[in-house]
Amino acid sequence: MVQRTCQVRLISDKLAAFTFWGWQLVIVAAAITLPLGITSSKEYAELEWPIDILITIVWVAYAIVFLGTVKIRKTSHIYVGNWFYMAFIITVAVLHIVNSAAVPVSLSGFKSYSVYPGAIDAMVQWWYGHNAVGFFLTAGFLGMMYYFVPKQAERPIYSYRLSIVHFWALIATYMWAGGHHLHYTALPDWTQSVAMVMSLILLAPSWGGMINGMMTLSGAWHKLRTDPVLRFLVVSLSFYGMSTFEGPMMSIKTVNALSHYTDWTVGHVHAGALGWVAMISIGAVYHMIPRLWGKAQMYSVGLINTHFWLATIGTVLYICAMWVNGILQGLMWRAVNEDGTLTYSFVEALEASHPGYFVRALGGAFFLTGMFLMAYNVWQTVRKDSKAPAADASAQAA
Repeated sequence: MVQRTCQVRLISDKLAAFTFWGWQLVIVAAAITLPLGITSSKEYAELEWPIDILITIVWVAYAIVFLGTVKIRKTSHIYVGNWFYMAFIITVAVLHIVNSAAVPVSLSGFKSYSVYPGAIDAMVQWWYGHNAVGFFLTAGFLGMMYYFVPKQAERPIYSYRLSIVHFWALIATYMWAGGHHLHYTALPDWTQSVAMVMSLILLAPSWGGMINGMMTLSGAWHKLRTDPVLRFLVVSLSFYGMSTFEGPMMSIKTVNALSHYTDWTVGHVHAGALGWVAMISIGAVYHMIPRLWGKAQMYSVGLINTHFWLATIGTVLYICAMWVNGILQGLMWRAVNEDGTLTYSFVEALEASHPGYFVRALGGAFFLTGMFLMAYNVWQTVRKDSKAPAADASAQAA
């Protein structure tokens, strides 16, 4: 995307390749060490800091590739999608370094201890955790939205001015919101309140971006009837709008008193993870694959349509089940008898949650089935003797 919006090639193909393979190594290392329990517990870590250093090196390479490409651009301005990417890259680097700060005490066993004590450690953890969502899973994917929605809809972004306001308001506000994960804890009460207020303010820029993406379809709504790729992108925006309303609402202390530690939080996270992040990524891949392999379209538009419905129904089943479970759990856990004893045991609340877990598994199965269909469709599009129709030269240039 940065190459198309800057009208230049990446500044270094070799550094880009290093970033790709380095990141695969990070993922493999995490996949091996996490199940073995060799990870950071914040208090004490074993074999974690060498992986943290690897992440840092790869991420710096990524930043050099991206920022260097923006620097040598042939366009007069920096497209707004690239602003979001730059914020995401720089902020995630800061988050990772600060949150992972540790003192190595043994080089032989790669042992280390966190530098933060108690409540400070908790605050740093949720400053990191919430902003990883805010910049990795929001800003990064908003950068994708600002490119792929206009491209697939074949319409300019609705308001470039709104996109700039959206960018600055979002990144200025998001950093303050992490403390809403720590309501009713040892964190100072004023810090909790600041996080709650900033979370509520965050609704405005979030919905500004959602509206900007939706309004880009003005004059092109009819395309949703025949273009399942555009459907993925538009429904992802719907889930983004819903998730960014639900998040501020759940940050309100009285609401949080009911929702915290319940499956409601799980439902909220997956509304963003499956509905927003996954769906816009899927739409972006379906947009790019034919163009990268010189095809007019994917091998099967029908399979894309089937995938869309599997993903949408699966996501709705998943998050609705978790909403119901979460409210049920919150109400059962806080119910008390006249003498002040708990009305329900934890096991009774767990038993009552069982139907919701079944529906969640069903929704997850729907979603996973859709991803297998996507893998098949991609393979049939890119393989050597693919039957996907070839694009003409003018379409490839576009």
